[in-house]
Amino acid sequence: MKYNILIVEDQPEISGIVLKYLDNEGFNTCIAEDGFKALSIFNNTTIHLMILDIMLPGIDGYDVLREIRKISEIPIIMLTAKQDEEDRLKGFDTGADDYVVKPFSVKELVKRVQTLINRIYHDRQEIVYTCGDLRLHTQSMKLYRNDVEILLTSAEYSLMLIMFKNQGQVLNRDQLIELAFGNSYEGYDRNVDSFIKRIRQKIEVDSKHPQYLITKYGAGYVFGGEQK
Repeated sequence: MKYNILIVEDQPEISGIVLKYLDNEGFNTCIAEDGFKALSIFNNTTIHLMILDIMLPGIDGYDVLREIRKISEIPIIMLTAKQDEEDRLKGFDTGADDYVVKPFSVKELVKRVQTLINRIYHDRQEIVYTCGDLRLHTQSMKLYRNDVEILLTSAEYSLMLIMFKNQGQVLNRDQLIELAFGNSYEGYDRNVDSFIKRIRQKIEVDSKHPQYLITKYGAGYVFGGEQK
């Protein structure tokens, strides 16, 4: 199966070379030069992954991301010249799965695309994990409370899988990063806090008084109950 990648970038010298590398790796690749065109393509084409610049004509990448997250949890890699930590955290808070800062290695970007595609779409044996009213399906990568689906981004799913596998165990940021994303993850450890915040908003009845995902101050997070 060929996967469809949408590059949302207004600088043709960047989008052109990224497209060339992705095409060489066997992906079907298309380009949108602004946010409105990106949403139009997304709404009329099956897109498996998006590479999304922040600074765009029309509407910026954050607005594009917000609109997509209303209806879809496809993996999205933010591509930007902004290097500040707060800008990265804003991207993750809004629902990005990964973040690449310009100037960047095109080969590294392609590797990140391949990693996300393999993590999300490759064939896998179905395993179902449960915790209270929550049920996580590994083949479809879907989370349910009773029979109601809770939409997860790929990064949120990766963290939830680790938590379901380690119920009752306290895991700190470094452990969550290593177990969920691997040693090659280059994001800030504070990104985990952004993911945790978003997950709580989705799984908890009251995210300010969580019952499933508990903070152990000075130690980390524990899912599904206190550590034995």
